[in-house]
Amino acid sequence: MKKIIALLTVLFSTQALASSGFTWIGAAQDALHTHYPWWVITFALIGLGLTVVGFIYRMKISALSNPVIPDKGITFRNIVEVYGKFIYSQCNAVLGEKDAPVYFKFVATIFILIFSANIIGLVPGFLPPTEHLSTTLALGCFSFIYFNLKGCKELGTLNYIKHFAGPLWYMAVLIFPIEILSTCIRPISLALRLKGNMMGDHHVLTTFLNLDVMGFSIAWVFGAVPFYLLGLLVCFIQAYVFTMLSMVYISLATAHHDHAEQH
Repeated sequence: MKKIIALLTVLFSTQALASSGFTWIGAAQDALHTHYPWWVITFALIGLGLTVVGFIYRMKISALSNPVIPDKGITFRNIVEVYGKFIYSQCNAVLGEKDAPVYFKFVATIFILIFSANIIGLVPGFLPPTEHLSTTLALGCFSFIYFNLKGCKELGTLNYIKHFAGPLWYMAVLIFPIEILSTCIRPISLALRLKGNMMGDHHVLTTFLNLDVMGFSIAWVFGAVPFYLLGLLVCFIQAYVFTMLSMVYISLATAHHDHAEQH
């Protein structure tokens, strides 16, 4: 049993491959003589993989005579649909029954993309692209552009800009720059929060897996599973927080404010 635990620890330890700086993306870069950053390549592979999953699910649904009836047991289709139901329930809770179907695609895409980018860091030989600021900032800007465009579409561009001034016209000079600044800070706060937490989680996981107490490796004694479960929890929470905040920003941007009632 101890040999099995030791073997699993070696196989699943981040440092088993990364102690010498080895990563699969780095090896591919050396073989193909490409100079694209590893986080860009990793993120592109994740996007490609999720696209393939979407096509497979679409093909399976198209082949069914009655797609309303679920499959029996744990199948690929049931797993995808459980995820869809979970995301839709979150959309319904934050955005309401009317807007949930409208923004479901964006929310489902952003969550699974970030979660996949987080969780790939638990695979030996891979690093999470979300621990690099350029990746998280791109995701934050994507959310920022999306909710602003939706706000302009729902309220009209002029009315959307007016809502930054607040309900009281004589306070607009003070409120307008504050609201603009707080809105422009949102993508930066999303990016820094995700990047900081994922980098911290990766360092904590690496530290614990390589921690020695009186000459005994903690990972070899207790096994790597508890540490990876903790890492999995962090990956989920960070994707969930990013997605929930994006939904809140969408809700604030698309809300129809009646200034007279607010006054």
